[in-house]
Amino acid sequence: MNKRIVVIDGEHLTIEDVHLVSRRYAKVSISPVAYEKMEKSRRAIDNVINENKPVYGVNTGFGALANVRITREKLKDLQKNIILSHSAGIGNYLPEDIVRAMMLIRANALAKGYSGIRPLVVDKLIELLNKGIAPAVPEMGSVGASGDLAPLSHIAMVLIGEGKVVTKEGIRSIKEFDFAPIELEEKEGLSLINGTQFMAGHLALIIRDLEKFMRIATLIAASSVDVLYGTPAAFDERIQLARPHPGQIKIAQMLRDFLEGSEIREAHKNCSKVQDAYTLRTIPQVYGAVYDTINWVKEIVEREINSATDNPLVFGDEIISGGNFHGEPLALCADYLAVALTSMGNMIERRIDRIVNPKVNEGLPPFLAGGEEGLNSGYMIWQYTAAALCNENKVLSHPASADTIPTSAYQEDHVSMGANAVRKLRRVYENLVSLISIEAMLGSTALYYRRPLKSSEQIEKFYGIIDVKPGNDRFFGDDFERVKNTIVREVLS
Repeated sequence: MNKRIVVIDGEHLTIEDVHLVSRRYAKVSISPVAYEKMEKSRRAIDNVINENKPVYGVNTGFGALANVRITREKLKDLQKNIILSHSAGIGNYLPEDIVRAMMLIRANALAKGYSGIRPLVVDKLIELLNKGIAPAVPEMGSVGASGDLAPLSHIAMVLIGEGKVVTKEGIRSIKEFDFAPIELEEKEGLSLINGTQFMAGHLALIIRDLEKFMRIATLIAASSVDVLYGTPAAFDERIQLARPHPGQIKIAQMLRDFLEGSEIREAHKNCSKVQDAYTLRTIPQVYGAVYDTINWVKEIVEREINSATDNPLVFGDEIISGGNFHGEPLALCADYLAVALTSMGNMIERRIDRIVNPKVNEGLPPFLAGGEEGLNSGYMIWQYTAAALCNENKVLSHPASADTIPTSAYQEDHVSMGANAVRKLRRVYENLVSLISIEAMLGSTALYYRRPLKSSEQIEKFYGIIDVKPGNDRFFGDDFERVKNTIVREVLS
């Protein structure tokens, strides 16, 4: 259990905060300033109700029913009804960390003080987080436009005592937990579900992991360069400065650091080879472009998790309808990032092939097979597995954001499809982790065949942990899982 307390105020939430709360169970509190802002905006809603002015979501219907006025005695029913009717998600339940990320980011958005809700509503979201109660949220149902309505509604159902909770023992009713539900007042139901937190929660956690993943992936790529007798000459700083993309410069620096002091490199330094294949030589250019893409997306996500994505928004005594719930900024980010990670995976698969392919692996056994040749197939089929993963990623790289299907009787006539974009991105990232794990498994085995020569100190240290030894054919799946778990632990640390 993490002892750090994350204080939300609507302005300063970080991606690392999201990680700490969603995965390390850091406690959450609300700043006094945020309480003041929420109370002030709530007074504006109360004035509207007292003056009986028509305001969307307060005393009108929703979506295409925005022109239908609701009588005062039914306003609370309106808020409960929107939660129940909009809980239309289907499919598998989201992982707990994503649900917790959604709740934290939604609480932070409401704490900005533009939504007109009582502070009690945010208090109850925080109570769920601090008690470790994770609502059961189906992964399908949002079009990422009028907020992530369906998934956020499943969270809101728990607040009103109607929802379900995911536990290690299975799905249970919130009524079985030590949690007192609340009755929603005017606008509060709409404010809970009008937001981009399904998309933002996915992206915040993926971006946080990718920042760590890129270092590990680059180290593994460096080891492949070494065992394939590649040259680090292409990583020379002068080449990178002649085309000064920040990511390219950063990746090349890492490659130089990871390969420094390699005995394997010194043993073939004066060979006749002029230059390496692209999958060895252009790692800075390809991984660097991915690195820059990650940083670009991170900037947008950090803005988004500190944004008011409700509708309408309260500014002093004025309540204005707008479109901050539209997920286009996040949808485009997710699609772009999926393409970048797919391209990176394509390069990894080609290096996997080079390590096992006797036509190009220069002195390594065919398919890294030990024992009697022909009797043992070695890692032949692991390249097939890598090819299958890459093919799936290419299919998943079709942009969800290129599509739009009108909803709510043409009232919502352009949607972002950002929810599907981040769902696809999560799968692409998971496949990429598997690809890099295969490359690491093969790299570890190939190092044994280069003995007595050693690679660099950093590479040897990493592979000392993984330590996949060559030998006769066996079930390699256990080795793969061990390597993958090692990488995942490092990413999540």
